[in-house]
Amino acid sequence: MDSLDARILLALDDEPDATALALARRLGIARNTLSSRLQRMQQSGALREFTRRVDPALLGRGLVAFVSIAVSQTSTPRAVEILRSLPEVIEMHATTGEADLLVKVVARDTADLHRVTSRILSAPGVVRTSTAISLYEEMPLRIRALIEEVAKG
Repeated sequence: MDSLDARILLALDDEPDATALALARRLGIARNTLSSRLQRMQQSGALREFTRRVDPALLGRGLVAFVSIAVSQTSTPRAVEILRSLPEVIEMHATTGEADLLVKVVARDTADLHRVTSRILSAPGVVRTSTAISLYEEMPLRIRALIEEVAKG
């Protein structure tokens, strides 16, 4: 990613509904240049799906929890496959340390969280879990400051 790509991302962040022509004019580049760069960023994964911007609380899933999961090493691929199938699992990372996976889940309330964590525990190969409930989001995911650094060149 170069500084022009970063400037394109910042412009999209500022005006997500702007047309390609308006963005190209704002950036002082040809519309075809903008389109090809956007397409390349989508294909590379630099531009992720729009649904990442949706707040799960607006979908009735306001409780956020982080579940550390220890998995039998021979069962990790199957456990990951099952965890991916749970709609309440919204993020998953392979980790070092005592847990093998760190999973961010959302739920309606604590009873619903219990249902979700019970499903996680029943996945083949899951040895144990530890759950921490988020009290509130101190700082949401932020990428803009990183993009601004790249945009500076």
